[in-house]
Amino acid sequence: MALPTGPLLPSSHGHALRQALASARLRESLSLQRPASLRNATIAGAQVALAVILVAGLLHVSPWAQVAGFGGLGALAALFGRFAPLARRRGVVLRAGALLVMPVALLSLLAWSGLGPVAMLLALSGMAGLLASLAHRMQMGAPGAVIFIFAASAAISPVDSALVLAGRAGATVLGVAAAWLLCLLTDRLRDLEVAPPAATPVQAAAGARAPKPLTPGYAPVQSARVALCAALAALLAHAAGWAHPAWASIGAVAVLQGAHLPGTVHRGWQRTLGTVVGAGIAWVILSSEPSFWTLLLAVAVLQVLTEAVIGFNYALGQIFVTPMALLMTNMAHHGEAAEMALSRIFDTTLGAAVGIVLALVLSSLDERVYLAHHHGRAQ
Repeated sequence: MALPTGPLLPSSHGHALRQALASARLRESLSLQRPASLRNATIAGAQVALAVILVAGLLHVSPWAQVAGFGGLGALAALFGRFAPLARRRGVVLRAGALLVMPVALLSLLAWSGLGPVAMLLALSGMAGLLASLAHRMQMGAPGAVIFIFAASAAISPVDSALVLAGRAGATVLGVAAAWLLCLLTDRLRDLEVAPPAATPVQAAAGARAPKPLTPGYAPVQSARVALCAALAALLAHAAGWAHPAWASIGAVAVLQGAHLPGTVHRGWQRTLGTVVGAGIAWVILSSEPSFWTLLLAVAVLQVLTEAVIGFNYALGQIFVTPMALLMTNMAHHGEAAEMALSRIFDTTLGAAVGIVLALVLSSLDERVYLAHHHGRAQ
């Protein structure tokens, strides 16, 4: 797409697009920051990893081996509330579990009803908007609604019986239960004195109001924005004939979790760059045709590494979360290594681009003025 030419007002959409694509945004996206608590992040990653090993391993040796991956999805509930007091953490994990089980059950039910691929992608997009809104209203915090949407995306594959539907939902519930129990047993290892990271203050340019954060679910209109963005990304990927269009939805929604327009652009760069490296790691692992147990161990290690580094830079986290997601997908639906890695890169890049463009198109004047002010300070 050609960039706009000619004189542009500092607050115009064209000017905002140029600022979004400026090299300064790339440099900013590669900067490192100090995480709020490396200890708490690593413990949360370890809690998830142990829950994944426990639940997916048990399911694999049971008659329900085909839903082992959904057990791993339920275990992701332990990612939430890592800074919460002991008693409150248990409630946060349960609420996160509900937001993992609900989309898996509902979308699996729709898949069982026989909806076609496009209808399922639209259902996933609507669910993405709903999950974004619920995550905000329930104050779930990091790592955000994208985790719930990742779980939802796994449920749009065909379901041929009520038994499969029940197995998916039951395995996810089992994963949540394991996560809750492990948090109960190990939460005292966390640093309970550390405060959660404060939101980055947004300074308004002279004569403009500070823009509202662009977090998913901030308001009903933002929920609709998430759903629209997810649908557009998924349908474009589907029209291109790509094998995993739901991944484009995830990429788009993840980008929209930026707190403001510069943050949205940063997320786009970080997610794309991290995915390219992470997909290469996944290709190396999957090309060796590992056993289920090797995959399971790799998923656990990658989960801990993700949480240990993502606080320093989101791109670093994507380097490890990308192969983890691909390995979990492979556990549920075996695929060819190179195809999965390339699909992840293409879908994520498309999703990030759609997220950035839509955020710019739907941005308010105050948001664009803030981007211009931020760009001026970065020069």
